[in-house]
Amino acid sequence: MNAAEREFQLFIVNQQKISAAPSAIIGSIVLWILLTVVALALTNLSPIAAILAGFMAMLLHWVFEITHQLGHARAAQQTGHPMLGVRLYFLLGASLYPADEGDLPASVHIRRALGGPIISTLVLAIATVFLLLSWSSVGDFLRMLALFAFLDNLLIFTIGAVIPFPFPNLLENDGITLRRWWGKK
Repeated sequence: MNAAEREFQLFIVNQQKISAAPSAIIGSIVLWILLTVVALALTNLSPIAAILAGFMAMLLHWVFEITHQLGHARAAQQTGHPMLGVRLYFLLGASLYPADEGDLPASVHIRRALGGPIISTLVLAIATVFLLLSWSSVGDFLRMLALFAFLDNLLIFTIGAVIPFPFPNLLENDGITLRRWWGKK
């Protein structure tokens, strides 16, 4: 059985097929446990509330990942070289492009790579407003979710997306794509 057969088709959003590899389930469980432990350690939440907050934060992470990928899809559509879908794995997602799309100009690669961080910056701005509004007026549960939304978007989907990963042969991100194509014709 190859990797494509072990993929789970989840849903379609804006003509993008969203699928998940089995590692996305493992990543989700690991993140849920980690966020629950953080909630227990840093808040006054009960164990049940911390488990629920950890679960909701994990779901938010996937919403942000899919939103980021849909930013890539929108940019790709605008270039005339659209994506086929999104594959979720461990805690990340990958934009899927046609294998036979041929050589594309650097401007297409750059525009598609910037699409995710651009939409994630908008989500970060919204998360920042919610964080500021929630900081003193709500309890630990909502405050934790607002802080997670802010940090996840800041560190993973905006700044983290455009900083090249140190091991480009292992994992490619938007920063590696931008570094590869920036300044080329």
